[in-house]
Amino acid sequence: QVHLVESGGGLVQTGGSLRLSCVSSVDSFSDYTMGWYRQAPGKEREFVAAVNWYGDKQNYPSSMQGRVTIWRHDANKSVYLQINSLKPEDSAVYYCASSTRWDYPYRPFYWGQGTQVTVSS
Repeated sequence: QVHLVESGGGLVQTGGSLRLSCVSSVDSFSDYTMGWYRQAPGKEREFVAAVNWYGDKQNYPSSMQGRVTIWRHDANKSVYLQINSLKPEDSAVYYCASSTRWDYPYRPFYWGQGTQVTVSS
């Protein structure tokens, strides 16, 4: 069983930046691809970013390209998401996700509980 725990959410002003973290419970962290999704109230869950097993390939939707960066640190069994130039429409619960596959679109098997990001205008 994979347990993912996110942290780093909070309240930030428009134009600010935020770094989200997610730590995995698995011993074989390098066997998993990692990603982030988000869900705003009344909206469907939306793909934000993914990184492959080796950390040398990232996948972003065009809507997020240039504002988000994902990377992983296998020694810490963690994945990170940097979001810059935050807008009120970025407000959502951000979910860490994990898979053993590298699909496009990214389809994770495992999910964290989420961390709330609120961007004030």
